[in-house]
Amino acid sequence: MDIGLFIPIGNNGWLISKNAPQYKPSFAMNKKLVQTAEGYGFDFALSMIKLRGFGGETEFWDYNLESFTLMSALAAVTDKIKLFASTAILTLPPAMVARMAITADSVAPGRFGVNIVTGWAPGEYTQMGVWPGNAYFGYRYDYATEYVQVMKDLWEKGSSDFKGEHFQMDDCKLLPKPSSSIKIVGAGQSDRGMEFVANYGDYNFVTAGGINQPTQHRGQVERLVAAGEKSGRDVGAYILCMVIADETDEAAMAKWESYQEGADMGALAWMLDQGNADTTAGADSTARHINLPEGAINFNIGTFIGSYETVAKLLDEAASIPGTAGIMLTFDDFEKGLVDFGEKVQPLMACRADRLATA
Repeated sequence: MDIGLFIPIGNNGWLISKNAPQYKPSFAMNKKLVQTAEGYGFDFALSMIKLRGFGGETEFWDYNLESFTLMSALAAVTDKIKLFASTAILTLPPAMVARMAITADSVAPGRFGVNIVTGWAPGEYTQMGVWPGNAYFGYRYDYATEYVQVMKDLWEKGSSDFKGEHFQMDDCKLLPKPSSSIKIVGAGQSDRGMEFVANYGDYNFVTAGGINQPTQHRGQVERLVAAGEKSGRDVGAYILCMVIADETDEAAMAKWESYQEGADMGALAWMLDQGNADTTAGADSTARHINLPEGAINFNIGTFIGSYETVAKLLDEAASIPGTAGIMLTFDDFEKGLVDFGEKVQPLMACRADRLATA
């Protein structure tokens, strides 16, 4: 079972709460976290791309680094861990991202991949004048399909003459070729999003809300597996979850209750407004999923709360769902949480037993 780290490229990580740890992102912080994760045998680290924060009292995600430049810098100070950078596809041409990716691959041969972000919050793009209008919600995966095809042409053949509705290449050149296949990941939650990843990606992140419900992602994984069977490709599901661990179940739950009590309502209101912009979104879409009331302070990410032993058991149970290839973790307190996981949780996980010898 792969384990990955969803690094805190934005301030305050993934808790929209005044009572959660408050910090600004930096290269130094993320370098320390990724090197620590590598030391504990983590398989990958991924950074999102976020172009506008949510505001509120905590100025949530108002401070953000850029994904590709950060991951390329981290590639130079790591040795084994795989690194995924994110591209907001409305902001960068595919030929340019393809070139950025092979540059990062030159820094870390065989360890670099690209996360495709179609975009769900119009405010990130209207501020720069690149939002094509809300009709984009209806064709964003068609746009993403052409985007990835251009990149694959360039990586595999060194040139592209692709002619599509959204992109037209004219003997576009790209050399050198990457050292090996550059993996593509996505996070489509809708049927159309999963179809896109099943046809063009290698992994898909799935989310499942709820507290200590480790099998709740079963339905999403089954849908992804079905999409892969239809496309004839094996696409692995990476589940995204938050870990809040402590010495006892009671101590860990007290943290969660405190975070809920300190919810930043101003930031949550902005998120709700942006999520509602897509009137075509289904119940399984990202925009709808993150706005569910119960877990809104952490985007309704499936959250495992308890003692180190409890969390280890929950993660093992989550890993047992057929089709689950990996788990990507966030923590309430990243520095302490990562160390606690590496030293007190991971050694108890049956699904990581084969990796511990190399950690």
